[in-house]
Amino acid sequence: MESKAYNILMYSHDTYGLGHIRRTMAIARNLVGPEVNILIVTGSPIVGRYTMPRGIDFVRIPGMIKKTNVVYVPHSIKVDPKIAISIRTKIISATAKSFKPDLLIVDKVPTGLKGEVLPTLKWMRKNLPCSRVVLGLRDILDDAESTRADWKRKKFPEVLRDLYSEIWVYGRKSMYDPITEYAFPEDIAEKTVFTGYIPRFIPHTRKTKRKHKQVIVTIGGGGDGYTVLDTYLKMLETNGTVDFKTLMITGPFLSLERLDELADRARALKVQIKPFVRNMEKRMAKSDLVVSMGGYNTMCEILSLKKAALIIPRDNPRQEQLIRARVFKEQGLCDYIRWGDVSPETMRKKINALLDDPSPYTSALDTFAMTGLQVMRERLQYFRENC
Repeated sequence: MESKAYNILMYSHDTYGLGHIRRTMAIARNLVGPEVNILIVTGSPIVGRYTMPRGIDFVRIPGMIKKTNVVYVPHSIKVDPKIAISIRTKIISATAKSFKPDLLIVDKVPTGLKGEVLPTLKWMRKNLPCSRVVLGLRDILDDAESTRADWKRKKFPEVLRDLYSEIWVYGRKSMYDPITEYAFPEDIAEKTVFTGYIPRFIPHTRKTKRKHKQVIVTIGGGGDGYTVLDTYLKMLETNGTVDFKTLMITGPFLSLERLDELADRARALKVQIKPFVRNMEKRMAKSDLVVSMGGYNTMCEILSLKKAALIIPRDNPRQEQLIRARVFKEQGLCDYIRWGDVSPETMRKKINALLDDPSPYTSALDTFAMTGLQVMRERLQYFRENC
């Protein structure tokens, strides 16, 4: 007997880092229900570390690593990149044909990595005319000039026009408007829904009196954030004693050599260090200050938990994190130091100020509404009621 459940297929290419799969999992946990199945197709090498609620499962495709903005190589298997993409393309297509999704949500790249989702998009348009296809975009992709050129070169507007039902922007139009910044054509702009930022699980933590304040330092996946961790430890190494505790989360993709080096230094400073934690929200909830690079997901956690934050945004190969840090700073939601300006001295000054008096940011954080999941649930309900 054929299931009457509503099937959602989510695609997350996940070349490097944690951002895409963490956002995908947050959305999946929100949209799943008694009559909703969700299948995630992902290249993330760590997807299996996450707890999957009932109704959610995943299909793992061979992982790819980004060497540059245009060059990708297989993460583990030693084959030509074109062969790896071919394998991925066939798995995605076969999954869609078997699962027959009522809704396909594609993360960030309209055609998928190296066009690997295009065959599935074309098959769905022909064979599943009532199914919806949605592109999910974080609010800031890169600077306007680079993004416009990239989208034009890859013909993304044509793909969105012909093969997509809607574009969901996971942000606020009033804070950053990709329609204007990235010059969406009028018909694409009409398909665009601003969901607002995506809230994260807010754990209930017992309030206990602590002798020392707690700082959490996190750099996402860890592949490109060594500078933040190194500078933070140098700050402690040159500062004598401090009156706060530190939890440092390096990310699972930091090289073993660098992890060992940082772990030795952290041990000497009595700094707790971990490569990966499943319950980031719980750890963050117990902190007084977050030091991070400011990727989309970390910023959503900071907003959800209403935590004072010092952001050191990466500005290469993309400007995304720097632009987001500026936007959030203008809204009074965080403080930041430019990547090229970060030093033990600048970091110490900012951290001391934020720990001593976070009030310049707490009022904006306290009143910031996180509407992303609510709006997505409303869109899902509309899709289910209207073929």
